[in-house]
Amino acid sequence: MEELENLKNNNFTFNKKFGQNFIFDKNLLNAIIEQSGINENDDVLEIGPGAGTLTKVIASKAKKVISYEIDKNLKPILEQNLEKVNNSKIIFADALKTDINEIEKNFEGNYKIVANLPYYITTPLIFKFLKSKKVSSMCIMVQKEVGQRLTAKNNSSEYGAISVVLDFYGEVKILRFVPRQMFVPAPNVDSCVVQIDFNREKYDVSGELFEAIVKSAFSSRRKTLANNLEKDFVISKQEVYEMLKTLNLSEKARGDSLSTEDFVQISKFFDKNGIKSK
Repeated sequence: MEELENLKNNNFTFNKKFGQNFIFDKNLLNAIIEQSGINENDDVLEIGPGAGTLTKVIASKAKKVISYEIDKNLKPILEQNLEKVNNSKIIFADALKTDINEIEKNFEGNYKIVANLPYYITTPLIFKFLKSKKVSSMCIMVQKEVGQRLTAKNNSSEYGAISVVLDFYGEVKILRFVPRQMFVPAPNVDSCVVQIDFNREKYDVSGELFEAIVKSAFSSRRKTLANNLEKDFVISKQEVYEMLKTLNLSEKARGDSLSTEDFVQISKFFDKNGIKSK
């Protein structure tokens, strides 16, 4: 493949610090973008274009693609690989550290995000763009176990605060699993593609209050919800018990046993009764 040859010809060295694992299989790349729902009306923010293989596919489907790449050593390679692509622009900067308002100057209206993410920036990157009303969806390649955590349901070991928060803000699903052999170099784990379609009006409750309650519920997983909420909010344990009874929830309930809807009902109770964080 031409893109892989350009890497070799430029003596490119993969940098473990940036979690660089590239995909060159065009069938897989096309399938990912097809499933993501990107079309000719979409502006796309790509984070981590690597050698530009996915960038090419996005550009062939989308109106335009703006890519943020942290590794400046990829500049000559991306210039070669994207030479004939007219609707793409590469910005060499750390998307995680770049102010979101600066990033969004590249887009007049709403945009979608596509990213092949190293594990260490998955959660912070999701939360960076979670509140932006201009982001309509995210299609991200993550480690398999991370994807299972993002899409987990209550009463499972993978279920955590981020599972609940993502479900609160939209619909999350795994599009496909990607074996490690599909990457160059091959990582030590398998991956998956996760699609997040945002619907920030899904629940009629304050996102800030909801997140604070969820964060408290999972702050000490072994402790009951009553213990955690009493610690973080101006509410007695007895008042928590009375609330749980009203909501048909057990006094012994823990965060990982509650559904998104349960947390929404707790948030509405706190809001109605003016219960604030300590």
